[in-house]
This record gives sequence, C-alpha cells and structure tokens, in this order.
Amino acid sequence: MAKYSTGSGGDSAGGSCELCGAEGGDLQTADVAGATLQLCRDCARDHGKTDRTQTSDDDERARRKKAAQNTARLRDAQQGDASHWEDGADYDDDQLPYLVKGYGKRVTEARQAAGLQTADLAAEIDADESAVLAVEQGRATQAGVGGSLVAKLEEFLDVELVED
Repeated sequence: MAKYSTGSGGDSAGGSCELCGAEGGDLQTADVAGATLQLCRDCARDHGKTDRTQTSDDDERARRKKAAQNTARLRDAQQGDASHWEDGADYDDDQLPYLVKGYGKRVTEARQAAGLQTADLAAEIDADESAVLAVEQGRATQAGVGGSLVAKLEEFLDVELVED
C-alpha cells in the first residue's frame, strides 16, 4: 500500500516512494498538491512538479501540442461541408446494391480496355473522379458511392457489377 506524507517527516520514507511505495531507486523531491514528497521517477513525472525545469517545460510543450491537435480535430468536425447535398433529394433511392466479388478489378480492366483514364471515364459518365476511383479500389461502400454510379459504370463499360 502507498505511503502518504506531507513531507514533514524528513527521511521517514525509508528509501521508498512516498506516493506509490516503490522501494529503492532514484528518489526525487517533488511538489504534489502543495506537499513536498520524495517520489520515484514515475510518480514524479506523472503527479508532481519536480525541481527539474527541463522536464516540466517538455511536459508543458507536449500538453499544449496535444491540446492544439484536439482543438483542430474538433474544429474540423464542427465545420462539416454539406454543400454536396442537394435540397429535397431522396438518397434512400440511390442505395448501393450488393456488388460482385472483385468489382473494382472488373471496372479497372474494362476502363483500361476502353483506353480511358479514370478522369476520362468520370467525365464520360458525368461522375466525380474520386467516386469512380473508390469503385476501382473496391471501397465503394466506405466512400458512400450510390447505386446510380454503379449502374452508369455497368452500362458504359458493359460489365456486371451487381449480384443477382
């Protein structure tokens, strides 16, 4: 069990950390909630302000960096771009159907056989290049590709992508 002290007992810790009770090791004097304690390296790093200013500067820098990263993530999440949604559109009618195994490879091979680049194919079927690329890479579900794009690809490339 951990020993707790206000630090007034002098060397009463007997060579053990006054917070966790760890025996031996290199003890450091640290301030924990206003009390001066003899702590092991781990407890001093995690709980106390030590006499070593280098460590506290590094910790403060790391804390500020982490806070900035979290703030940036939160700001990005709050600023979602809804400009691609059309008013009044019913996206339930454009659900992605069950696709055959290897559908991405089929699309890629058919596109190459037609002598087209991904951007050219997207322009031909009036689709976003990133959506066509997602289909070719086999990640149509993750990219939120709709069934209408799959139907356009099937028709234009004369390939079967939907399971019967």
